[in-house]
Amino acid sequence: MPPPAAAETQVDRIERLVQADVGRNIDALCRAARGGLWRASSQLAAAVSCRVGLITGFFVPSGSPPAAETDGPAGAALLARGLIEVGIPCRLATDEPCRNACTMALAAAGLGNVPVDAVKLGGGVEPLIENWRAAGITHAVSIERCGRSRDGAPRNMRGEDIGSHMVLLDDVFSAGPWDTIAIGDGGNEIGMGAVPRDLIARHVEHGATIACVTPAHHLIVAGVSHWGAYALIGALAVIREDWRGRLLQCLDEALERHILETMLNRGPAVDGVSRRQALTIDNFDLAFHQEKMRMVRAVAEGDDEI
Repeated sequence: MPPPAAAETQVDRIERLVQADVGRNIDALCRAARGGLWRASSQLAAAVSCRVGLITGFFVPSGSPPAAETDGPAGAALLARGLIEVGIPCRLATDEPCRNACTMALAAAGLGNVPVDAVKLGGGVEPLIENWRAAGITHAVSIERCGRSRDGAPRNMRGEDIGSHMVLLDDVFSAGPWDTIAIGDGGNEIGMGAVPRDLIARHVEHGATIACVTPAHHLIVAGVSHWGAYALIGALAVIREDWRGRLLQCLDEALERHILETMLNRGPAVDGVSRRQALTIDNFDLAFHQEKMRMVRAVAEGDDEI
């Protein structure tokens, strides 16, 4: 294991790599959350008898077809693959409209046996919370999951209330006794309540309306939420040398492509920006994301040139 100061420096480099803005004007949010990747990854790496509950799935009602977006479930599947490879059991929570995309992403990652807790539209989350407590969940990790805004409604980046198409899982995230880690890229995701609401309002389009009020103990802000999954895998690989090889094998381009193709064709899933069924995340093609993956992996492997 590298000395703590050296490890933190490497993790901070990974965080800055994934905090590249792609047009949402989130630089101020990134600065406010800086250090979140180190805090999240070092806490996870040191946990005893760790069990992770993932929360993801962002439904796009105006998609063609209406479906979960590609950002979120794909990263959750990569992260789950890495965690399970190092002996950390996982399960995943979503809602019924996003169930198929999440299930297909996990299956494509070779994780068809990972439990998926999907809440029906209009259903309560109390049974899910009890399931997680019974399963001994120690950490809840939310990736690109729309959360509750100030007036209680979940809203997409266009400011549209999508509450009739989804179940709010904020109360699952916050119920405990688990620690909470959140990954987001726009201000409306679970966990973004950890940064000042007025910061989101000043810098993000529709920010005053869409800002999520649900906080996280550890917030990772990335240019694309999917990159936050890369970052968390890479950071854990830095901190835990004994895990490094198994984790970095999961930052694999062929695996990622297979996950996305399976989601698209069998979920289905759509790009959250273009709202089309395409092999893209946030309207950027896979080559764009995989370049970021390679950079994160290189830093995790000790490359000082990145």
